[in-house]
Amino acid sequence: MHLLRHSIKRTVQGVALILALPAAALSLFGRFRAAYSFFAQAFAMSPGLPGSYLRAAFYKLTLKECSIDITIWFGTYFVEPGTSVGELVSIGSYCVVGRASIGARSQIGSHVLVPSGRRQHLRNADGTLSDCLPGQTVIGADCWIGDAAVVMAELGDGATVGAGSVVTRPVAPHTVVAGNPARPIQQMVTAGQAN
Repeated sequence: MHLLRHSIKRTVQGVALILALPAAALSLFGRFRAAYSFFAQAFAMSPGLPGSYLRAAFYKLTLKECSIDITIWFGTYFVEPGTSVGELVSIGSYCVVGRASIGARSQIGSHVLVPSGRRQHLRNADGTLSDCLPGQTVIGADCWIGDAAVVMAELGDGATVGAGSVVTRPVAPHTVVAGNPARPIQQMVTAGQAN
């Protein structure tokens, strides 16, 4: 039964890759930013499980690095094609992700914002905003980010971010943070530490 389910999943993923290929090609596989943004937002509006497969396929073809084995729910899109996403990552609905590196098996709730680091723009001498800065937010493997959080700083492997929290400073591995700004509230003991 497991082998049959795996075969069906791989077949559906293959079909999704074929369907997403024209959009990926028109966006020059993420290098033509205007087309990339158009298709990323269009795929974000594809409903249900078929939409999740289409988003995974499109991002597999356009992001810097992306596993096909991810789940991305309705309304979520990646702003920056320079993003990397590990295998078995799950991202809830209505999330916006800038340039980021998301480790394997991390789970992100709905309405989460992950900008490209803490500093997005600088002010010029006349007070106007400069172009975007080339930042990145790193989210380690096995992290959990609760609904409506804003993550602007690095999360170590196994970190947990409470719902509605605003992360402005790096979070150590296996640490639970909450609040605005997010502060550590618990250090988790891992299996390796318990021995």
